[in-house]
Amino acid sequence: MEYIRENVAAIRRQIAEAAYKVGRDPKEISLCAATKMNDAEAVRAAIAADVDCCGENRVQELVAKEAQNAYQGSPVHFIGHLQTNKVRQVVGQVDLIQSVDRLRLLEAIEQEAARQNICQRILLEVNIAAEASKSGFTPAEALEISGKMSSYPHIKLRGLMAIPPISRFPGENCRFFQEMCNLFVDIRRKKYDNVDMMQLSMGMSDDFADAIACGSNMIRIGTAIFGPRNYHPD
Repeated sequence: MEYIRENVAAIRRQIAEAAYKVGRDPKEISLCAATKMNDAEAVRAAIAADVDCCGENRVQELVAKEAQNAYQGSPVHFIGHLQTNKVRQVVGQVDLIQSVDRLRLLEAIEQEAARQNICQRILLEVNIAAEASKSGFTPAEALEISGKMSSYPHIKLRGLMAIPPISRFPGENCRFFQEMCNLFVDIRRKKYDNVDMMQLSMGMSDDFADAIACGSNMIRIGTAIFGPRNYHPD
């Protein structure tokens, strides 16, 4: 697993380079290892390489890796599409749910967090490019919901997350990243109750330097850490 350590070190250097170009401190930017389809050994190697957190896309993988103590020593985030019937397996088990993409899910998280008598931290996922194939709130909906977070006493809104279209060339997604940053700053300035805008999660293996240039303080990296995923194993 030496290649994982080397890949994380290379990404850290690229984070620093991207941050310094726009006058930012690289320490402001968290590296979330997107661990989808990577086994417990690979997750442990990423944690040993000093990623800031692990992000899991699938509930079944989250549960299986937790049983193997794969995430020991690292915060765990849920970053994939979450079905309401699986909320009980995620609420209280992860530090942050980044992918809250619809009102029904928000309400289900509130209900489960109330049942457990905890406060679950979340991000609102914004469909910033208005892609029909993707879920997520519109910017206007995210702004409106942020102003109503006092109605969800067992949830703390920590920020926003976005997955723009796959970029074909450097800089293509900058307009979406900048729109997300503007929305993030707008909500933060309003100082809504039960809202603590600390995390703007955007940028993946192909475009994280652009995301950092536009204000991201959390990037989600899978392929550049672990290598290409094998979607068709023998």
